[in-house]
Amino acid sequence: MLQAQIFIDKEDLFNDRPLFEYIMQFLLLNNIKGATAYKGVMGFGANQQMKRPNEMFSFDEPPMMITFIDEDAKVIDALKKLRETYKGGFIITHHVDPFEA
Repeated sequence: MLQAQIFIDKEDLFNDRPLFEYIMQFLLLNNIKGATAYKGVMGFGANQQMKRPNEMFSFDEPPMMITFIDEDAKVIDALKKLRETYKGGFIITHHVDPFEA
């Protein structure tokens, strides 16, 4: 199985719609096994500027991560399709094994 993580800002938009909602709906329509969107408390990216959205008088955008998992081919196919419509964000993938007791 393959897990993908997409790092974006909560305020990012796609066609006047929150990007994280667009991505989650996209994953659902592509029959991905499971996905979760997480809102970060603090973070920084390539610009090396710390974002602290919960501090008083902060105008920082909260960082977000969307993670999803499925069979390798489905994850790769979904990411290729997503990149056809949205070029931003930072995406990583890694192989995972389901835990079975």
